[in-house]
Amino acid sequence: MKHSGGGTHGDTQRLPARETWRALYRHFRPHRWVVALGALLTLVGAVTGLAQPLAAKALVDRLGGDESIVGILILLTVLVVAGTAIESVGAYVLERTAESVVLAARRTLVGRMLRLRIPEVERTQPGDLMSRVTSDTTLLRAVTTQSVVSAVSGGLTFIATIVLMGLMDPVLLGVTVGVIVLIGGAVALVMPKISQATARAQEAVGVISTALERAFGAFRTVKASGAELRESAAVQEAAQEAWRHGVRSAKWQAVAWSSVGLAVQVSFLAVLGIGGARVASGAISVSTLVAFLLFLFYLIDPVSRLVEAATQYQVGAAAIARIVQAERMETEETGDAQAGDAEAGAAGEVRARASAPASVAFEDVRFRYREELPYVHHGVSFEVPGPGMTAFVGPSGAGKTTVFGLIERFYEVSGGRVLVDGRDVRSWPLADLRAQIGYVEQDAPVLAGTLRENLLFAAPQATEDELAEVLVRARLDALVERLPEDLDSLVGHRGSQLSGGERQRVAIARALLRKPRLLLLDEATSQLDAVNELALRDVVAEVSREVTVLVVAHRLSTVTLADRIVVMDAGRVRAVGTHRELVASDPLYGELAATQFLASAAPEQDTEDGEDAGVRDAGTQPRAAT
Repeated sequence: MKHSGGGTHGDTQRLPARETWRALYRHFRPHRWVVALGALLTLVGAVTGLAQPLAAKALVDRLGGDESIVGILILLTVLVVAGTAIESVGAYVLERTAESVVLAARRTLVGRMLRLRIPEVERTQPGDLMSRVTSDTTLLRAVTTQSVVSAVSGGLTFIATIVLMGLMDPVLLGVTVGVIVLIGGAVALVMPKISQATARAQEAVGVISTALERAFGAFRTVKASGAELRESAAVQEAAQEAWRHGVRSAKWQAVAWSSVGLAVQVSFLAVLGIGGARVASGAISVSTLVAFLLFLFYLIDPVSRLVEAATQYQVGAAAIARIVQAERMETEETGDAQAGDAEAGAAGEVRARASAPASVAFEDVRFRYREELPYVHHGVSFEVPGPGMTAFVGPSGAGKTTVFGLIERFYEVSGGRVLVDGRDVRSWPLADLRAQIGYVEQDAPVLAGTLRENLLFAAPQATEDELAEVLVRARLDALVERLPEDLDSLVGHRGSQLSGGERQRVAIARALLRKPRLLLLDEATSQLDAVNELALRDVVAEVSREVTVLVVAHRLSTVTLADRIVVMDAGRVRAVGTHRELVASDPLYGELAATQFLASAAPEQDTEDGEDAGVRDAGTQPRAAT
């Protein structure tokens, strides 16, 4: 499915009416029979109400005679009680169905959003996406059930009431319809304004979610920067915008609802005056006038339902437009892995353990992140046979990390081919491709939850023995012993309870536990102290004897362990070789080895490149080139 319609907040466009109805029906369709039952009960309740003015007419006629009115009073009582009970059951059925519609919509949206392609997520604010799952789907509750039922039952009841009023006195009916049509035209002009205001309010809610997600995602930075007031002001500004448009929507809804009351009141006065004259002239009886006035007041309910249906449609149309926009965003076809079930994960692990190390090759790869941006790769070509370790080095912006994104198919190449095991990654089933790969990102993300959940995230079927083994290899065993609940201790939002080095070790352990054929390490040891960095280098070196390891590195100690080094500059591969070969033959690599890798640094300097590696580790001493 191709992307259309943007994805960022503030660009939501109103859908054409036909497309809106089609989208509404898609949500409504699975529940149409239950909604039909609710509509039937509501209609039955309405019919009992229609009988009340007729019973009242019979009652007035009998007041002048000797006939008993007890039976008619009992009938009126039964009609009132029965109508109320039936409508209450119908209302419950509809409300329950409405909640089911919201649940189904949220399930569908969440399933799609977790399969969005990386470029879609990168150009969309996460908070805005979240608001579509939460607040926008909530607006579906009324529009897909109550508005449908209100439109059907209100329409049928309105027609029935008009017919009965016409049978009683066509003249008075003409007066009533004239007033209703006049005021109804004004209501029709108000409806689009309700939709526009609601759409703007929902967009502002998305901005609130985005601002809060931004603040909580960097909560310590916000506090350390003294930015609480500024961030609070940004959220309050979005809340003020939502309030402003919400009030505007409420204003126009109030106009619509007050117009209904005005129409009935004006009709009542007109009917009372003209009807009184007709009674005086003998054209109609007093009982007919009383019944007609009762029908007129009863007309409030179906007219109100029609206005309610129109109002809810305008509100729902704004939400539908945002939901449809999210549904149109480009997703990945992940096959049986999209369900995230244990069987698919287990099958991937079996394949990974039973297969040989993967080979990787780039053939004249060209790539840019978006069409309006410059190319990141300008014909990148290299070959990596397995097993062994291959290091990618080069200045910032050379395109090293992009290599990993293309292997994982987070992005699609603009030209050329990326091959894994001699097979174009675009021809691999995406789930199978990623089942072969362990990936440690540069910022080593840790998810909220327990340490155990994080370690098993990529390998849910791993055994306790495998888990214990990888804890030792990743130097996490001492950390687990210190935690109050061992592996079941919570790590906080984005791993806030762990240090930067601990988060990196968790990410490395998570990748090793997957037992991949291809291991991608993007500055995976940049935040480790000297002792742990040395130990994990030994682990990676040991793993590379059986697994193909690709590493983006800035530390000389890591680079010199590699079987081959790929030097990248300005989106091209300028040299491939060993450390000794490249020092002798490539000026850029020689400069990197002497400066960026800090080979000639003074003893008190750290071995990390502060700009690219991130947090410096106290006490790390430089290592000489080997």
